[in-house]
Amino acid sequence: EHDPFIIQQADYVVEMGPASGEQGGEVICAAPYETFRQHPRALTAQYLRGDRSIPVPEKRRAGTGHILKLSGVREHNLKNLSVHLPLGKLICVTGPSGSGKSTLVEDTVYRAIARALKVDSTPPGTFDSLTGLQSLRSVCLIDQEPIGKSPRSNPFTCIKAYHEIRTLFAVSPEARRARLTPAHFSFNTGKGRCPRCQGNGYEILEMYFIADLYVPCADCEGKRFQPKILNIRVKGYAIHEVLELTVDQALTAFGGTCPALRRSLQVLQMLGLGYLRLGQPATSLSGGETQRLKIARELSNTPSPSAKGDKPKGILYVLDEPTRGLHLEDVKRLLTVLGQLVEEGHTVLMVEHHLDVIKCADWVIDLGPGGGESGGRIVAQGTPEDIATSPESITGKYLKSLLNQIDRRPSVAR
Repeated sequence: EHDPFIIQQADYVVEMGPASGEQGGEVICAAPYETFRQHPRALTAQYLRGDRSIPVPEKRRAGTGHILKLSGVREHNLKNLSVHLPLGKLICVTGPSGSGKSTLVEDTVYRAIARALKVDSTPPGTFDSLTGLQSLRSVCLIDQEPIGKSPRSNPFTCIKAYHEIRTLFAVSPEARRARLTPAHFSFNTGKGRCPRCQGNGYEILEMYFIADLYVPCADCEGKRFQPKILNIRVKGYAIHEVLELTVDQALTAFGGTCPALRRSLQVLQMLGLGYLRLGQPATSLSGGETQRLKIARELSNTPSPSAKGDKPKGILYVLDEPTRGLHLEDVKRLLTVLGQLVEEGHTVLMVEHHLDVIKCADWVIDLGPGGGESGGRIVAQGTPEDIATSPESITGKYLKSLLNQIDRRPSVAR
C-alpha cells in the first residue's frame, strides 16, 4: 500500500527499502504503526510525519491563453457536457469512481483529437463539436500498456537511446579496423547478433502441460551477440555488459560521451527509474514502470513547441491515473517531470485521484457528484482553490484540508 490514509489505519507496518531495485530488498522497519511512524530511516514514515512533503506550488501556470473546447459530450453517463481545456497547463480530471472521468478523457477527448489530427482512427465517444485544434501540434496517450511484446524491447530501446551506444561502439578503433557499423551492435539485425537465438539471448523450450521455459542460449550464453562483436570494448565494457548496467551506472560510465544519451538517462533517473537495467526485457516491467518509461521517451525526444507568430503549438499528453502504484517519493519525481513538459509549452491532461497531485494542478475539472447515473456532470472546475470552496464537490472537501495544511491524520483507536 502507498496511500497514507490506508497506512495510517494499519496496526502493523513493514517498510521495505531503502530504495528501489537492487538498492531495495531490505526490511527497514517492522513494527506497530506508532513505532513505525517515528522510524528515522523509513521513507514512508518521513512523509507521514511531515519531514518530507509534496509542496503546493507557489503559483499556478497562466497557460498559453488558448482553449480546446468540446461541446455536447454525452458518451455513456456523461450528460451533454461542454468541456474547456486551457492549454499550456497541468489539468486534472477528478471525481468519484464511475463518475465518467476515463470516458471523458480517453474515450472522448483523446480519441476525438487523435482522429482529427490523424494520430489514431478509433471512433470517439459521442460529442457535437471540437474547436481549438489549431493550437495543438499533436496528441499523445501515455498509458500502462506494455512498450513491446518482445523481450528485445527494453528501457534503452524505448527511450530511443540505444542508437547512441551502438554508434559509440562502431566508431571505436577496434570496430573500425574490423569494419563494423552500428548495425552490427543491434540485436534486431542479423549482422552481429547470435544466429542461434536471433539476438534474444535465450531459447524457448515448448512445454505441453506447463508454461514454456526460457533458457540461456547455448551458443552465446545469453550475451546476444557473436564473439567478434563481444570482443569490442568501449570504456572497458563489451556491448552485452552495457545492457547489464543500471541507468545510474550507465550515466556514470557514459554520461560524458554524448549529450543526447546523458539527457535520456537523466530523465529516467529523475523519474526514479535509475535502478532499471538498460537491457531488462520490457515484458518484465510493471505498469507503473512502463508508463514512466513512456513519459521519459517523450521528454527525451520531444522538441519544444515551435512558434509561428503568436501561436505556439504544443502537444497534449493524456494520462489515466499515472500515480497508480507509486510511492509518494515517486509521485514527487513524476510531478517534477510532468511540470517540465508543461514548462516547455505542452499540456498535460490526466485522470487522477491522488490529492497531492490534484493540489499541484493548474486547472481541475471535477465530475460527479456520484458514480454511474448519479455522475456525469461537471460539479466544479477551476484552480484547486476553486474546487476546495465548492459545496458540491466531494474532492473539494478533502482538498480543502490539504491546501489549508490541516493535519489530515484520522483519529484511530489503538
